Amino acid sequence: MKKFLFLLTLSFLFAPSCSKNSKSKGKGFEAQPNDMIYVPRGSFEMGSNDEDVVWAMNAPLKRRTVDGFWMDQTEVTNLAYRQFVQWTADSVQRRMLAEGGVDGFVVESEYDDEDDEPEDLPLNYKTKLAGAPKQKGFDDQYPVLKESGYYYSKGESLGQKRAVDVRKLYYEHKWFDLHQAAQSRWNPKEERYVGKVMDTDGNITDVVDRSSFIMKEKIPVYPDTLVWIRDFHFSFNDPLAISYFSHPAYNYYPVVGVSWKQATAYCDWRTQHVNEKKYKNQYIPHAYRLPMEVEYEYAARGGLDGNLYPWGSLYNTNRNGCFLANFKPQRGDYALDGFTRTAPVAQYEPNDFGLYDMAGNVSEWVGDAYDENSYESTHDLVPIYHHDVKEKDKMTQKRKCLRGGSWKDVSYFLQCGARDYEYQDSARSYVGFRTVRDAPVLK
Repeated sequence: MKKFLFLLTLSFLFAPSCSKNSKSKGKGFEAQPNDMIYVPRGSFEMGSNDEDVVWAMNAPLKRRTVDGFWMDQTEVTNLAYRQFVQWTADSVQRRMLAEGGVDGFVVESEYDDEDDEPEDLPLNYKTKLAGAPKQKGFDDQYPVLKESGYYYSKGESLGQKRAVDVRKLYYEHKWFDLHQAAQSRWNPKEERYVGKVMDTDGNITDVVDRSSFIMKEKIPVYPDTLVWIRDFHFSFNDPLAISYFSHPAYNYYPVVGVSWKQATAYCDWRTQHVNEKKYKNQYIPHAYRLPMEVEYEYAARGGLDGNLYPWGSLYNTNRNGCFLANFKPQRGDYALDGFTRTAPVAQYEPNDFGLYDMAGNVSEWVGDAYDENSYESTHDLVPIYHHDVKEKDKMTQKRKCLRGGSWKDVSYFLQCGARDYEYQDSARSYVGFRTVRDAPVLK
């Protein structure tokens, strides 16, 4: 009997894998994206692993399965988001110049029409601007910008220095609404679509052609720097309101004051930037997006099932008594973990996947809409609670999920299974984000 049990044990130890390459990361198809970590596919128990002290009852344990994906190793920093703002400012300049009659700032498209206005044509980024907005003579070279209101007026300016009006920095966000397209059908006999479509304002019309599924929205990109004052009354945060986003000292701090819509606009910009610059517009689906709620929790657990925190321990300190994240420890000693508010990214040890700050520092936007009962209604295979919010919708429908907890939160909100929400058009001094990218499924 003992011999039989010994042989049986050996058979399990040396049994061949069911897959020839069960841990394939698609490396033969694409190189590792910059500053991203591969999270392999797997299954785990999603939900709260501890007592529900706030009686939210919104995260029951459910078995979920997730595909592999790439995830930013850290939260998006001020420096990274500032590149997005600068690119948008450059685009706004070029659009104003083109609409003002200056040649060379738009290109003819393959669908060129003689009746096209400059605003309908793609921008030409190869044409170099003669100088920079802050250089002398720039206004003389391009007076259209001043006439178009690109800068603050004299009455809105403090002092004599010219400053760009950040309210004019809009990103033209366009996307193909696959969910609405899936609800319509092409009738080959009548050669037309059958179905209805709803635009971003909530207006319902008949589907005309593929253009009916292309959604458009202009989103202001500059962060709300006043959140530091607005979020905390009777707390002195004026220096952060002035310097946090713009000063080089905060380059590697997580960007805050960004709404859910602004975060999705950043994802779209990053997708276009990578595909145009690196892959020369080849058809390679390198689409960056916000992580789904299930992806964030799975990645936060670092391959451990049932762990309370991303670092795997039941406690929020290590054996030396050092705190493992940036949050509000003990009885509210904000400085005890090393930082009073946000911290530079990657200041604490990563989890087993190599991801930093999956708990603490700033809460992070995810792609799901928030509903207390979403765990009961979603699928167990890569679940997502999807809801296209329109301007006419109720405020409760505009809630988006937050994950990870922040520097102002107690340790309960740092748990892997803890959920929270914020309204999608709101910005907070304790909410940031990171992006993910789908990995090719080779088999």
